Amino acid sequence: MVLAAGGYPGKYNTKDVILGLPAESTEDCKIFHAGTSLEKGHVYTDGGRVLCITTLGNTVLEAQQRAYQQAKDIYWHGCFYRHDIGYRAIEREQNK
Repeated sequence: MVLAAGGYPGKYNTKDVILGLPAESTEDCKIFHAGTSLEKGHVYTDGGRVLCITTLGNTVLEAQQRAYQQAKDIYWHGCFYRHDIGYRAIEREQNK
């Protein structure tokens, strides 16, 4: 799941401090930095596609829920992400 800066894909904000990042990754959740910068111990937005959250679960639905749970803890002014990630895969999984 991509967490993007306000205005993306058009003109987007940079230099917004990112709050709520976990201190370290877990076995079932990794956060990849794309459009970020580190200055004086703080992480800031520095691009349109700022972070990517990747999670694992026993089902696609479980992985999706873990990603959304992690995303809701991360904040910066204008942060947004899609709320339909994985819906087709979840439908296929549930219709088996």
